[in-house]
Amino acid sequence: MPKKKDKDNPEIVDDRSEVTAEVVSEAEQASEQPDPAEELRAELAAEKDRYLRLAAEYDNYRKRSQKEREALFLDVKCETVSKLLPIYDNLARALSAPCSDEAFYKGVEMTMNQFMEIMDKLGIEKIPSLGEKFNPEVHNAVMHVEDDCVGENVVVEEFQTGFILGEKVIRYSTVKVAN
Repeated sequence: MPKKKDKDNPEIVDDRSEVTAEVVSEAEQASEQPDPAEELRAELAAEKDRYLRLAAEYDNYRKRSQKEREALFLDVKCETVSKLLPIYDNLARALSAPCSDEAFYKGVEMTMNQFMEIMDKLGIEKIPSLGEKFNPEVHNAVMHVEDDCVGENVVVEEFQTGFILGEKVIRYSTVKVAN
């Protein structure tokens, strides 16, 4: 709408169009200003996301710490048992040696049985060797022999018994293998 001059006062101008434009411009500004409720929802969503990420990080930390503790426990257990294996070796040698004293032999045999019960309770097993196919993951071959009676890569003699705890080898079996 064009501006009109007032008849009584030539300096007064009819600004209806300007007023209308100002009202429209204020309405646009009001629509451009974010709604406080929307701002709060966005802030709440951001805080919830941070909380979920923090909770996930803590859960991962807890699981990782538990695995580290279990691995450390397994390592300590294996280390301790490896220190006791010379006792097993000596008891095995004593049982394989000829002995005229029956009571002495019985005592050594009882000691060996008790030792093996403790090993079983700890979950430690002997590595099967004699007559088994050679497995480099659990056997240590120190000798080879040509023997047509036995198949290829078969363990024919065990010099030192090996032990395993789950998947972890505590001591490899020292063996002689037929080729």
